[in-house]
Amino acid sequence: MITSEGLAARLDGMGEIGVRPDGVWRLAWTGEDAAARTWFAEQAAETGLRVARDPAGNLWACPDAEAPWWGVGSHLDSVRGGGRFDGPLGVACGFALAADASGPVAVLSLADEEGARFNTPTFGSKALAGRLDLPAVLERSDDDGVSLREAIDAAGVDPVRIAQAPGWVQKLAGFLEIHIDQTTELARADEPVGVVTSLAARTRLEVVLRGRADHAGTTPRAERRDALATAARLIVGAEDLAVDPSALDGDHGPLTVTASRIIAKPNAPTTIAAEVRLWIDARAPSFATIDAWRACFESLVMDLQERSGVEINVSVASRSDPREFSGELRAALLRASEEILGHVAPELVCFAGHDAGVLAERVPAAMLLVRNPTGISHSPEESVSLDDAAIGARVVERALELLS
Repeated sequence: MITSEGLAARLDGMGEIGVRPDGVWRLAWTGEDAAARTWFAEQAAETGLRVARDPAGNLWACPDAEAPWWGVGSHLDSVRGGGRFDGPLGVACGFALAADASGPVAVLSLADEEGARFNTPTFGSKALAGRLDLPAVLERSDDDGVSLREAIDAAGVDPVRIAQAPGWVQKLAGFLEIHIDQTTELARADEPVGVVTSLAARTRLEVVLRGRADHAGTTPRAERRDALATAARLIVGAEDLAVDPSALDGDHGPLTVTASRIIAKPNAPTTIAAEVRLWIDARAPSFATIDAWRACFESLVMDLQERSGVEINVSVASRSDPREFSGELRAALLRASEEILGHVAPELVCFAGHDAGVLAERVPAAMLLVRNPTGISHSPEESVSLDDAAIGARVVERALELLS
């Protein structure tokens, strides 16, 4: 039987890989990522599974049975300063489930899910789905000027063979992902697990503002072209548009807008910023809401550009479709939850992006979220009860039995 003690032992095997005082730094295609791959191989060996690596760098722990198999898993990479459970919890649950299941189960760790280093979220699952913008994505560089092509080559993945990854999808009968809840929704409902009906639509914008460097003390306000001050007004304006739905044309659902990262140059205490790069993330149940917000945002950009003298260029860094999960798999999870919990688990829409949502384009897929008491994620403060996680793994195990 799957237990919290068993999950704790598996997660303890990760040790301090990438753990720093300010959180987990286990970015994709790094030495820490390689150490996590070693942990994956050790878990596979203990579970009696053989490890394979597909052309995109995704890790597969495969059963000794003829494919297709049910796949269960998540990812092992992290954001900068992340938590211990986002990703690894789903992989550990996958190994616990594979060890206990009556039928063959493959465990997957999808490569570069967070996309923190090269702005390539869900890289591995997109490669499997045939949705990577190759070769352009390979030319993206990290903060040190290293290209993705160079990084994955150094990690033992041949960039030329990535396009062959979709052929591996036929090994899957379907895919189920167990993941920590990144809201307080389940905690407020006092439920250990929840079944995801769909993932929200998402657009990530990259904005470059170009002004002019000048002296912070001697330059009159009328002569300034301050990229950082203009970026601040743009950030506040973008969020205000999301807070006030009446500013958008039409009737729209919930919308979240986040300025997620900012880089200023020359970033000196006595110098007016000449250039700012920032990323703005917008999410809603449908693109209709995001596109209505985007139209208002573009008007804001034009207004600020005219008033500040700062050139503002906006491009789409990534765009993820809303994704409804398999009705058959969701029904199996709900029935299994009723057997395990004594009542049907709640259903919810998830505003985060996940590999399961990408793979759902090609195979039946579903997600189960595990309660997070604080709702905090992408932070060292994220937490989860392994008792709840064990319940989640047992629900998925029973669902697979029902599907078989």
